[in-house]
Amino acid sequence: MALLQWRRFNFFDKEILRNFESDEPFDKLKDINLSTSTCGRGQIVLGDVEGFIYFVDRRLKLTTFKAYEIRVTHLHQLKQHNILVSIGEDEEGINPLIKVWNLDKRDRADNPMCTRIARAIPGSKPSKVSCLTVHENLNYMAVGFDNGSIVLFRGDVMRERHSKQKVIFEGQQRITGLNFKIHNKNQVLFVATEGEVICITLLPKDKEQKNLLDLHGCSLHCSVMSDVTQYNQFVIGRSDAIYFYQPEERGPCLAFENEKLQLHWYHGYMIIVGKESQPVPRVVDHNLDMNIVTIYDIQNKFIAYSAPFPGIFDIFCEWGSLYILTKDRKLFHLQEKDTQTKLEILFKKNLYVLAIGLAQSQQYDQDGIVDIFRQYGDHLYSKGDYDGAITQYIKTIGKLEASYVIRKFLDTPRIHNLTAYLQALHKTQLATEDHTTLLLNCYTKLKDTSKLDEFIMKEDREVDFDVDTAIKVCRSAGYFQHAIYLAERHSQHDFYLKIQLEDIRDYARALDYIGKLDFEQAERNMKTYGKVLINEAPKQTTELLKKLCTDYRPCVTKVAENTTESRQGVSAICAQSLQGFIPVTSTRIQKSNADEFIHIFVNNSDKLTEFLEHMIKVQPGSSPLVYNTLLELHLHDHAHEKDIAAKVDKERKILDLLQNPDSCYDLDQALVLCQLNNFKAGILFLYEKAKLYHQILRYHMEHNESPVHMMHIMETCKRFGSQDPNLWIQALSYFARKEDNCKQQILEVLSQIDKSNLLPPLLVIQTLAHNSMTTLSVVKDYIVRHLQRERDEIEENERLILRYREDTEKMRNEIEQLKTSARIFQNQKCSLCTQALDLPSVHFLCQHSFHHSCFEGYSETEAECPICLPRNRQLLETIRAQEQSKDLHEQFHQQLERASDGFSVIADYYGRGVFNKVTFITEPSTISSPAQSPVVPKNPVQKSGPPLSYPDHLSPFDSAPQTAPQTQSLKAGSGANAYPSHLSPFETVPKVQKRMA
Repeated sequence: MALLQWRRFNFFDKEILRNFESDEPFDKLKDINLSTSTCGRGQIVLGDVEGFIYFVDRRLKLTTFKAYEIRVTHLHQLKQHNILVSIGEDEEGINPLIKVWNLDKRDRADNPMCTRIARAIPGSKPSKVSCLTVHENLNYMAVGFDNGSIVLFRGDVMRERHSKQKVIFEGQQRITGLNFKIHNKNQVLFVATEGEVICITLLPKDKEQKNLLDLHGCSLHCSVMSDVTQYNQFVIGRSDAIYFYQPEERGPCLAFENEKLQLHWYHGYMIIVGKESQPVPRVVDHNLDMNIVTIYDIQNKFIAYSAPFPGIFDIFCEWGSLYILTKDRKLFHLQEKDTQTKLEILFKKNLYVLAIGLAQSQQYDQDGIVDIFRQYGDHLYSKGDYDGAITQYIKTIGKLEASYVIRKFLDTPRIHNLTAYLQALHKTQLATEDHTTLLLNCYTKLKDTSKLDEFIMKEDREVDFDVDTAIKVCRSAGYFQHAIYLAERHSQHDFYLKIQLEDIRDYARALDYIGKLDFEQAERNMKTYGKVLINEAPKQTTELLKKLCTDYRPCVTKVAENTTESRQGVSAICAQSLQGFIPVTSTRIQKSNADEFIHIFVNNSDKLTEFLEHMIKVQPGSSPLVYNTLLELHLHDHAHEKDIAAKVDKERKILDLLQNPDSCYDLDQALVLCQLNNFKAGILFLYEKAKLYHQILRYHMEHNESPVHMMHIMETCKRFGSQDPNLWIQALSYFARKEDNCKQQILEVLSQIDKSNLLPPLLVIQTLAHNSMTTLSVVKDYIVRHLQRERDEIEENERLILRYREDTEKMRNEIEQLKTSARIFQNQKCSLCTQALDLPSVHFLCQHSFHHSCFEGYSETEAECPICLPRNRQLLETIRAQEQSKDLHEQFHQQLERASDGFSVIADYYGRGVFNKVTFITEPSTISSPAQSPVVPKNPVQKSGPPLSYPDHLSPFDSAPQTAPQTQSLKAGSGANAYPSHLSPFETVPKVQKRMA
């Protein structure tokens, strides 16, 4: 038989059950004639042929009560409720009664309360009950009969009023097994008869659907429901095999060719009570046949226990163990050994596969299971089964230290096993850089390119290794294409470019790759590898730099189709990854600074020139460094050019660059470059641009080899002499030192000096005295013109002196007259409104008179004439400015240096009192010009009236005081001392408030 191939173990300990009070065997059931039994809710329930029901608790205490008058035939104890359902007889004949007992409640006789009594009759024909089952939800109860009928009770099985019964099946053979199960949210009832297996689905609205599963049935007590380890299948036992059933179909079967008496299920074990094919001796005392109890571990396929027992009545799965009740009323206890003990038994026999399965089925802790894998791997390794050993070691990944396994497989013959382990280690993403390095070295030593491709070309799954380490190993081993693939796929730009440039030397592809990068990455890599690229691929590198420094737009690779042909080998993949580019549009312009890339052209000035010319063309506002470098390159090429036409063309390009108003070159550096390269046109242009006119003149003076250099000197003086007159002086000095015949040039220079009065004649003569070729005739006209001009100036000065003296004398006389004589006011009209004057009126010594109302409306102050006020203020401001500027020595020196006539500047400052140490003391009273002091007469001046005179104590610059009504004129004093000391000659005369008589 097939099951004999399963290994047998003794995982249960057998002992006879003994009383707790005494150590004697439990014998309280020896005098009871048992008819049925069940168990659950922590107790064993028994029924006898006299109608009694017995309860045995864990302490082996026996209780009983009378349930039926005649006998008890069937018992069913629910697991989730303390409800007992029994079937028995109270009357003679075939009249079975169903009674439902609530074991939690007691009646008056202290017996379990019977909550329901119902007759178990299938239709109108009575029949004996063969089996009973009750659903745990208490809504279904099925009763099978000997005549092949099944009665289903729907509703609350504990109450008669809420339940209804129906015959749901009628067959020809006895019902031998009933079990409920939930399937697809519907209740199904498995039915076993002696000739078939049926599944009845209980549908809503009191309907059923039958499904025939098998045409072979089983005997009574030979059916059971498995637990979740076997997916809650319906199991029956026949003489040939054990069969498993699902609601739709029959499942697998296990061949076991002996007669089965009972089937039970306990914690994943299937328990079979059967008869051996070979007869076993009977028990002498009771003349009982021996039965074989066999416990099968269906999941792990071994026999956990097997032993003979005399006449087994029933087996109970209660209190966490198995209890076997024999027909001689002895109760045996089968205690399962703990998992560790079982594993030790299996380890001693080197049955590691069974040990692993057992540990997993017993929910052994993960560390313990891993240790079993390790022991199994060690066992296989010691036997030389390296492939099997590595399979077990792979299962320890994550718990067992990887170095423990790696050390065992470092030998070359076992390198393929080490490779398999390292692959599994990477799949769990627990590999370190060292593990990645080791795995790739294994691939390279094995030269297994297909495995290497499979490991690296992981397009459809996540990378489970350190990419940097993989690239380094592939590169060092010479697998450049693999390294490039990894670098490109994982954006390891540095690795990719190093491999392309240093190992493969594919500069074009490196440039294409840089062109696909984003702006920051492209800029950084061009700075790093630009020198190498410009030396090896100058054209492509220059074009990429032009794009990078103007308006960079990265390109994106076209995605290769995921076909079988597109993935044949690394080279094909890399080639496809670089095919065609699609420009990426961006609203923001990204560009690099061209200054940062000039140094990479150190060995290629032609491409640098091309690059810089492109930059200033596209970006005229480029930095000074760009223009300076380009100018230097042009000057260098011009200096070393032999062809005349090319030299002229280069000179034109240099001048265009210098004269371009948008050029941003540094003027000083450009001048130095032109001087170093002796580029005359550039030097003269830059001198002129910098307004260094004397340097232009000096350049022509120093380069006097040319016969036309004197003409150049004169042209320079003519062009720039108006901006820098000193050029004529320098030219005179140059021609004076020159021994050549320069008469014509000296005459022209002297003419300009004389015209602009640049030098005194004495200095001119001293300068020309150094030239032996210069005669008196050369300077005669100059000296005569100068002397004549000075004579004219002297005469003009004498005339002005005479006039100023006359004006001064006139002013002194006027002042004296004001001090000593009376001032008569004879104005008849207001100086503002030109209307006739009336009282009150205001008069000033400046001969301006005003209506009092007009004066009040137009005057800013009461002390000054509103007509003379603007001119007087201008004079006072001039005087004040002269006083403030007389200490401005720096301004004096600057004016003296710039002035053509220094003497006039000095005279002007002498007039301001710059060179005098004078302390000015100003009085706090308001200063007014004598011409501004008003006099307000009491009456308007009559044409025929006597003139007004001043009293002796009044200053002629003071306003007249208020007089009595009889006063008609002011008498003048007799001398200069007529003014009192408290009056200033610049104060106004007080106004006359009353009309004169």
